[in-house]
Amino acid sequence: MCGRYALTATSEEILEVMQALGEEGFPARYNIAPTQPILIVMQNEHVKPGSNLPPRRVVLARWGLIPGWVKDIKDFPLMINARSETAAEKASFRAAMRHRRVLIPASGFYEWRRPPKETGLPSQPFWIRPKNGGVIAFAGLMETYASADGSEVDTAAILTTAANHALRPIHDRMPVVIAPEDFERWLDCKNGEPRHVADLMRPVQDDFFEAFPVSDLVNKVSNMGKDLQKPVAVAQPQEKPPKASGSSGQMSLF
Repeated sequence: MCGRYALTATSEEILEVMQALGEEGFPARYNIAPTQPILIVMQNEHVKPGSNLPPRRVVLARWGLIPGWVKDIKDFPLMINARSETAAEKASFRAAMRHRRVLIPASGFYEWRRPPKETGLPSQPFWIRPKNGGVIAFAGLMETYASADGSEVDTAAILTTAANHALRPIHDRMPVVIAPEDFERWLDCKNGEPRHVADLMRPVQDDFFEAFPVSDLVNKVSNMGKDLQKPVAVAQPQEKPPKASGSSGQMSLF
């Protein structure tokens, strides 16, 4: 799954990579958590053929998709991820897969490796980022939810797939990453049904990401500084786990 991620690029970098219109001034965010506002990229349907305007637009959405048919969100589970293998058939995601596919800009994501219980060690968080840096795009789904009082909120979920061989030692799932050359095809819901983009919902190549163990500071939503991504030494079974202010040593899985 993907339960935390970061977007630390400048507004200019995000808009340029996404080829999108949007307000500038997005702050760097090192610990984006469920239910918080996130940036999503949609097709700009108001751009006419031949226009010099960017073909996409950036908007804010709540991280946690709510289908339009939900009566009471208090009784509905928080859906921050959708399994790419089954999203087109699931009632909660079917309509969004057909009509509202989006891109979710990111600088990387966090994942937790869970040691065997007998080691006595806590789950170890990892910061996972593209080796070449820059802004990447997760595959996402969007729904606009209208509450009983008439208010509306855009909501979104990140599509996941099986982890590639390199990340499997940490977790068995990872976000679907859409390459820039596939942005248009992914977002074109008018001409492309889910079956037409099924080939895009696959793990990235093994050498795309690099992973570093980080402290448990990321476990708390209130921690938001760049020190969350500072590598730490990983405790072995006979050692005590590293503290939040632990070693500055680093270990890359790759």
